[in-house]
Parts: sequence; C-alpha cells; structure tokens
Amino acid sequence: MVLLEQHTEDGGKSHCGGFLLNEDFVMTAAHCQAKSYTVFLGVHDMNKVTGIQRISVKDTFPQKDYNKMEHKHDIMLLKLSSKANVSNTVRPIALADQGNGSLPKSCSVSGWGRNDRNSKYMSLKLMEVSVTLTDNELCRGKKIYCSEGEAGPGEGDSGGPLVCEDGKAYGVVSYTFNPAGGPSIYAYTKIPEDGNQLVYGTPCVCIFNI
Repeated sequence: MVLLEQHTEDGGKSHCGGFLLNEDFVMTAAHCQAKSYTVFLGVHDMNKVTGIQRISVKDTFPQKDYNKMEHKHDIMLLKLSSKANVSNTVRPIALADQGNGSLPKSCSVSGWGRNDRNSKYMSLKLMEVSVTLTDNELCRGKKIYCSEGEAGPGEGDSGGPLVCEDGKAYGVVSYTFNPAGGPSIYAYTKIPEDGNQLVYGTPCVCIFNI
C-alpha cells in the first residue's frame, strides 16, 4: 500500500491511496490528480514514522481515455523521482490476468480513508475490509468491478488496490454511487486487459512483466 499525499495550488493537502508496481512506478486513480505529490511507503500507523520511505513524484500518466465526468478509465501511473527500497514492509504487488471474465470470489480493499461517514478525518491506521464483487448489468455496462453493502472503501481510499484471493490486484478504488436511491455501490476501475504492458499518455510509458 502507498499513502499518496496530494498538494494543491493553494498549498492545501489531501490524500489518496495507491500501490507499488515496481521500484519506479505507483498505480492510483486518475481523479487523484494534483499539482504535485509525495508518496509514503511502509506506512501502517501514521504516528510511527520509523522505516517510512518518503518519495516525490517525478511525472504522472493518467489513462489517455480518462473521462472525469463519467469516471471512465479512472486509473493513473506515477513515476517516482527515486527508486523505492524493497523491504519486508515495502514490496510490489502483482497484477492479475483478467482470465475468462469470471468474478473473483473473495476480495479486499484497504486504505487510510474515513471509516465513519460522520467523521471529518482520515484514519491514522491502515484499515482493510472484505468485499464481495457483484455481477449485475449496470456494472457490466460500465465495464467496472462493483461491490455492494455497508462495508466498502471510504472517502480517501481512492486509488487503492482491489486485491483478491490470489493476492493480486484486479482493480483500483474509484467511486461510490447510489442508483435510484438503493444501497451504495462501490466501483473499481478494471486494470487494463494487458496488465503486464500498460501504455499511458504521451510519450508512452511501458511497463513490462510486472
């Protein structure tokens, strides 16, 4: 897991999640774009700074077809200004092959987002929640993964990975919506079909054999 600190034009700060792909690149949501970023690796409890790596972001590559209004292709790569040091607490996550299109049975999401809708503050500790993916026409039409119910990512968890039973990342936490006043549906951007050769932006950034 990566804690992504976003710096705004007016000097403010906000946070998203993300995940390490290799020593040079982090994946997050495209709607987490900001003026600049600082990536924190090896964080669990924000009150404990020992062993945390703090790296600035050199360049950003949002998915070239990202649509802010419709939340489509909500995925982005961040090029780190220096290599991450892989350790027991900092290591890359593998990307899943999309296979035959069937839904994974058991997944989870994690982050430092709000765990209480009434709270104004993010969690100081990394939280994780299990989610069950749903197969419905709406989500198939949007070409996203979805989960429903009370349990799911909160505000500030955007950009974190949807990790399933094989320990690989299948998607990126994107947004929450309530169709026709029904229960909350949590949307996850599918990582592109060819997850081991991602191409974003111009000039192209190609990551092979992650």
